[in-house]
Amino acid sequence: MVNEKINCYKCKYYYVTWDASFPKGCKFYGFKSMNLPSILVKQSSGISCVKFTPK
Repeated sequence: MVNEKINCYKCKYYYVTWDASFPKGCKFYGFKSMNLPSILVKQSSGISCVKFTPK
């Protein structure tokens, strides 16, 4: 799963926030972001999100 693109929209931890500056969030990692959480995880750690769980 290292090279696969993660679709956060299909993950049970993904949510839409009320914050217009940071509209996308991840309940598992506990952050909000302008981009999809999987992109931020990849940029920060260098590996794809390993906590993806289908809804």
